[in-house]
Amino acid sequence: MNYSIATGNRAGTWLRAVAMLLACALLLPYLITPFYLLIRPVSTPMLWRWFRGERVERIWVPIEAMSPALPAAVLVAEDARFCQHSGIDWQGVQTAIEEAEDGEIRGASSITQQVAKNLFLWPGRSYLRKALEFPLALWIDLVLGKRRVLEIYLNIAEWGPNGEFGAEAGARRAFRASARSVSLGQAALLAAMLPNPVRRNAGRVSPVLMRLAALYEMRALRSPQVDACLWRRFSRP
Repeated sequence: MNYSIATGNRAGTWLRAVAMLLACALLLPYLITPFYLLIRPVSTPMLWRWFRGERVERIWVPIEAMSPALPAAVLVAEDARFCQHSGIDWQGVQTAIEEAEDGEIRGASSITQQVAKNLFLWPGRSYLRKALEFPLALWIDLVLGKRRVLEIYLNIAEWGPNGEFGAEAGARRAFRASARSVSLGQAALLAAMLPNPVRRNAGRVSPVLMRLAALYEMRALRSPQVDACLWRRFSRP
């Protein structure tokens, strides 16, 4: 009888310890997020490549030093409602649910959600990751604000098959140019790479990539609301 009680106490202690560790792991991103206003964060894919001894190239460029065409093209390509939502584009989520195939929801991830995933979570499709990603995206948008979220995204997004991360590494690989000087056409090509930077190469343009880039270039030129949002939020004081 005493042995059973002791065994039960030990099991309860282990369960409480596991629960505390899990709670700390879940809370850690929320505690760390404010520090990303000050530091230049790296992503989990970057850390994973470093861990495996693979090449990582990332040169941080402040958003105000980039060509204005680059954030504009990325916004219209990846998250046209970025300046209107609070971390999650619920309108896009609803559309994705309605268009879901075989019960699998594709797309609809805002730039803020992608930042949450790349900083704190893991790649791949799973309902668990999405459940963690949603509240984290709302928190990141609240704490960091639009300008910083987009700046982080432009500096941690994967932009090539050989460990190129961030717009500077992507522009150098594709055009041997800096993110500071890319044209709107080049920025649109870089934006078109983002869904699949391993297969898509802005330096060797395929017909599909060219069509996407032309569409993003046109949208960037015809999106005064996005342009106004960029200048209002990202211009120097």
